[in-house]
Amino acid sequence: MTSSSQSEPLLAVILGPTASGKSALALDLAQRFAGEIVSCDSVAVYRGLEIGTAKPTRDERTLVPHHLLDVSYPDEPLTAGEYSRRARAAIDAIVQRGRLPIVVGGTGLYLRALLEGLFPGPQRSEELRARLRRRAARFGSPYLHRILRRLDPVAAAKVHANDAPKLIRAVEVCLASRSRMSELWRQRGNDPLRGFRVLRIGLNPPREKLYDRINTRARKMFDDGLVEETETLLGRYGRQNNVTALDSLGYRQATQFLRGELTLEQAIAAAQQGHRNYAKRQMTWFRREPDVAWLAGFGDDPAIAQQAAQLVSTHSSRHPPAERF
Repeated sequence: MTSSSQSEPLLAVILGPTASGKSALALDLAQRFAGEIVSCDSVAVYRGLEIGTAKPTRDERTLVPHHLLDVSYPDEPLTAGEYSRRARAAIDAIVQRGRLPIVVGGTGLYLRALLEGLFPGPQRSEELRARLRRRAARFGSPYLHRILRRLDPVAAAKVHANDAPKLIRAVEVCLASRSRMSELWRQRGNDPLRGFRVLRIGLNPPREKLYDRINTRARKMFDDGLVEETETLLGRYGRQNNVTALDSLGYRQATQFLRGELTLEQAIAAAQQGHRNYAKRQMTWFRREPDVAWLAGFGDDPAIAQQAAQLVSTHSSRHPPAERF
């Protein structure tokens, strides 16, 4: 490492699957190293979506400053590009205050946009997206996946057949740009984040224990009022076509329960299965991230927190650990 790179500020990134304890670890590191947390969650950016996103509590947000939470309304979609712009501004401000920026979350596309920049794709077409959403609602997400396979087999191989939002965007890009999305991906990175030493810390707990946590957390969301929260959100936004946040895990199953399509137990089981599948996709995505220091445990395990703190100490002389009482 050159002397110039050593003089660059450290940016800590905590990544990993849902329910792996990323938020707990971020909070611990922020307290140890005078840090501030930048959320990297594509649903937690929206106001009103509280229970289904497992956002930090008000006490936690008072204890440590958090950024990029509740920055948009559900009917105002926050693109990965806009997230990157806002997150970079937040990180710059944190560094200017002499504090450690800690990015934490499980949305791989947001993280890629922040660190690497995005491919120069076409502007969003709400008219085209609305047509694609109607097709997905009528024929199912696999229908869009079949279309994407015809338009761009390489892109289709990287997008799950049930991931409607990504499928809609991929098909939109192919149709609007008259190019394959995979070709545009190769042009990505024209605006990578510069001026930071990035330390990626990954959480990789044992799979069975992770699934137990996922199941417990999904049930607790319903016990804590996810159905009632979803009912309120549907009353406010449900008739609008661009509120994709309400199709996210948990809210989707609560909506199906409210519509009488699932019993409560079926909705909980579907949410649990959906989150488990999502955790698998997250790990597949994050394993492609470069130079990740993987820790084999949960972020709220004191031993794992100590390992992570040692990594931060090793990589940064500008942020010595604070006194712990």
